[in-house]
Amino acid sequence: MKILLVEDEQKLAEALKKGLEHEGYTADIINDGKKAFTRISLHRSDYDLVILDLMLPSMDGLEICKQVREMNITLPILILTARAETDTKVQLLLAGADDYLVKPFSFAELNARIQALLRRPSETLPETLTVGDIELNPAQRKVAREGKEVPLTLKEFGLLEYFMRHPNQVVNREDLLNHLWDFNYAGFSNVVDVHVKNLRRKIGDGENGSVLETVRGIGYRLAE
Repeated sequence: MKILLVEDEQKLAEALKKGLEHEGYTADIINDGKKAFTRISLHRSDYDLVILDLMLPSMDGLEICKQVREMNITLPILILTARAETDTKVQLLLAGADDYLVKPFSFAELNARIQALLRRPSETLPETLTVGDIELNPAQRKVAREGKEVPLTLKEFGLLEYFMRHPNQVVNREDLLNHLWDFNYAGFSNVVDVHVKNLRRKIGDGENGSVLETVRGIGYRLAE
């Protein structure tokens, strides 16, 4: 899952990013309100959740939230605020925030709120994803093929989950990079191919060959 973290306190933002990545998320940081609004407007499909500080330079979190909802963007938004007044909380919820967290907070509580929001997709999704003889449990981060557990790295797990949420669809490399790596990722160009190769090796081949097919010149497809 990919998160946009909008926070102008640099130390807090870096600490949260580190914690999120430790939990297996990918996180981009923006420290300016207008820049955050532009990113959400243009790249909404790249993210699964926005963590949005209330007090920001150039455009505050409340206004960002209002304008995003006016554009019918349904991306879940979790507001971070230092204000605990009931009126503020009501304002945030009326503006379209899905949840809020009052500073200071523990990372464990933030992570619990994130998981709760990510369990509220626009369409009800099964607790366990199944494609062919592969089963994946997002909450427990477990993968099994033919009943036998398959140990995966966080990136491999993220790739497989993305493929399993789009079975029989051709997924291009750019989509995978946008969804599973930082917005400013500047690593080597074939990073996706390397991770897919490792994932394919771990999940193995079925009776009719590899279930994870390479579509030459485009990307990959997980066949049922």
